[in-house]
Parts: sequence; C-alpha cells; structure tokens
Amino acid sequence: MTRRRLLQALCTAAAALSTHSFAPAAQRPRARATLHPLSAADGAPTEEGNFFSALLQKVLPTQQPSLVEDVPIETEEEKLRRLRRERLAKIEAGEVRRTQRAAEDKYLYLFLFALQLLPLAGTDRIESVLYFFGVAVTTVYLGGRQEVIEKPESVTRENALYAPIGASLAIGGLYALLKVGIDITALYAVMVTIFGALAISDIGVPLLRNIFPDVDFSKAEVPIPKALAEKLPDYDADLDEPSLPLDGLVTLGLGTLCTIVYWAPAAMEQKFLVSNAIAWALGMVSLGAISLGSFQTGAILLAGLFCYDIFWVLGTDVMMTVATKVEAPVKFLFTAPPSDEPRAYPFSVLGLGDVVIPGLFVRLMAKADEVLQPKNLSYFNVATAAYAAGLLACFGVNEIFHNGQPALLYLDPSLVGSSLACAAVNNQVTDLWGFKAEETEE
Repeated sequence: MTRRRLLQALCTAAAALSTHSFAPAAQRPRARATLHPLSAADGAPTEEGNFFSALLQKVLPTQQPSLVEDVPIETEEEKLRRLRRERLAKIEAGEVRRTQRAAEDKYLYLFLFALQLLPLAGTDRIESVLYFFGVAVTTVYLGGRQEVIEKPESVTRENALYAPIGASLAIGGLYALLKVGIDITALYAVMVTIFGALAISDIGVPLLRNIFPDVDFSKAEVPIPKALAEKLPDYDADLDEPSLPLDGLVTLGLGTLCTIVYWAPAAMEQKFLVSNAIAWALGMVSLGAISLGSFQTGAILLAGLFCYDIFWVLGTDVMMTVATKVEAPVKFLFTAPPSDEPRAYPFSVLGLGDVVIPGLFVRLMAKADEVLQPKNLSYFNVATAAYAAGLLACFGVNEIFHNGQPALLYLDPSLVGSSLACAAVNNQVTDLWGFKAEETEE
C-alpha cells in the first residue's frame, strides 16, 4: 500500500508540473483539481489526468490475486504424531534393508555360529588360531557390508589425531588403579554388559527376521501396560493398546539372558562363549555406528594407533596386565592349550579393538567401492584380504616368539598399503586419497 501511494503521488505531481508549465494562465485548472486528477468533482478523471490515470491503472491493478492458498494449520500435537509416524516408517524401511543384507550373508552368519562349536573339537593351538581368524575376518567382512538405519557418527581429523592419546590415558589409568589395589573390573563389566545386551537386541533383529521369515514382524506387536507406555519416549496417548515391536522385545530378551549368564556364578571357562557373543555384538554395532569420514582420517587414525599398540604391548607390561586382569566382554577368548607350566591366565586373547579399528577402515573401503566404482579391483575385497593376511602374519610371529604381539603392527600397514596399491591398479590414487565418505552417507 505504501508503494502504491508513493507512485500515485509522483504521477500526480508530474501531472501538476506538466499542466503548470504548458497551459496558459487563464486555462490553468485550480490547485484542488490539479492535485487530484483521478477524482474530479463529478467522479470522472480530468482531461489532464487521463494519461497518468491509465498509467497508474496498468502499474497498480485495483485488485491483486492472493498468492497464498488457505491451508490447514498443523497443531503441535499433530506435528509430533506425524514425525513419530515418519520415524517409525524410516525404522521399518531400515530394518527391511538390514534383513535383506543379512539374508545375502546368511552362510557367513551360519559359519560364525559353527565356529562356536570349535572348542568341542579341542583346545590346541591350531583350534584357537582357526577360531580367532574365522571370527575376526568374518566379523570385519559382515561389518563392512551391513546396512544401518541411522547415519553413523563421523570421526574427524582431530579425533583421529588425539585418539592414541585418549586411549593411552585410559589404559594407563586402568593400569595405575590396578597397581594401587583399586579394582574397578566389576563396575566396568556391568557397564559393558548393559551395552552388550542392547547391542544384541539391535544386531539380532535382522537375524531373527531371517530365522522366522513367515512372521510379519512389521506388524507383530506385544501390548504393554499404559503405565509403562507413558514412560517411553515415543508414547502416543491416542493408541488404544500401547505396544512394542515383537522382534525388538525377543532380541532384547536374548541380550538380557546373555548378560544374566555372563554374571552367573560359574567359572569363565564354562561361559566364555557367552562373553564372546556379547563382544561380537558390540563390535558389529560399533562398525555400523562409526564412520572414519575420509581416507586421510582413516590413515591418520591407523598410523597413530599403530604407534600406540607397539609401545604399550612391546614396550611395557601395561597392555597384557589390563587385558588379563580386567575381565569384561571386550575381547575374544579361547581356552588356552594344555601346558606343563601353570598359566597366569587360562585363555588366549584377541582384543576387540584389533577387529573394530581395522574393520572401520575396511568398511570405509566398501563406501569407496560405491562412489569410485573401480574397474579392476574392489577396494573392499582387497582390504578384507589384507586384513586376513595381516592377522595371519601376527599369529605366525606369535607362534615363533611365544609372546603377545601388537596386532595393529601388522594390520595397519597391510590395510593402508594394499588400498593405495589397489588405487594404483585402478588408476584412482588421487581419487582415493581425497575420498570423503560423509558426502555419500545419508
């Protein structure tokens, strides 16, 4: 409205100026008529205002169409319900993808299950090596291929640079507490097993759906009391029967059962496979929840932890002390082979970090395959093979020298070197070096 009045005033002033300049004095209209050329006394425009009246009618139409249509206004409650429905639909779509991927890899999951029967065949050195090698390589491969629902948390360069320092402070602190007689093993194990139960609940859903394909888990729900439902974050008061998904409840029950068995008053030799199951679930969830972000970030992280592992394993007794004194499901165990000499710890050990840290890099190479589309060699397949080769080298050296080895000493150079060699074969060294996974992750 202000713009319309301004234009009208300018045009009116121009009309008055034009009349004043060119009309004889006797014929000049009165000031009142000149100031209002669009509204003469009889309601019709004056002769002098005809031109400017037409101009104003063209520039400023008397009635402008509405640009905004009337739409229903969404209330806050309706918005929350809509967002909840959208989130549930997203979760279900993600579970469908996870189930399909688990179906594609079903034989590897069966192989993992079969490996748990290996201790029945014997506890010699060869059985322990086959067990650790099979579990580690299969987990890295499955973790690299698994589908996820939520966008993973990306590791930044700063995180990668400071990771060895943070890890050193953590393991050094645990070692110091043990040396002064403070044992926080129970507290640490409680926290780990709680997260382990949740990890089993999460990773078990696609496996359960494949075991029972005839059950429509997208609609199968279990009613729960309203008092309990009100405490849940996604509670909808309009639901007649508050309920929870059947598959999630079943797998949560399985995770809880594993935790109860872990804490049962029995020797670890009788339940170490349950500890391994919890550790495996934690490893798989970690591989899906964390992304290295970029090739350079991954290389920085592996280089830093390469030095960390060498120092704490070969340079001190810190790593071995913490690994054997702090009992929690953050490592894979296998009954140690019989020996004439008494052993301080009755198990052979493979740390969970020796699976997860290299596994994150292998998963990054799976993303590189999706984006770079290599023509000759798959980055993911080469990285998986390099991990297997590095792990075999670690086991071989351990067998020769009969002492604990820093696995990352063999795994990290194998992974980074093989990936760059693969990029050279694919003529994509520059592309791989500058590769950023966060640009492709939803």
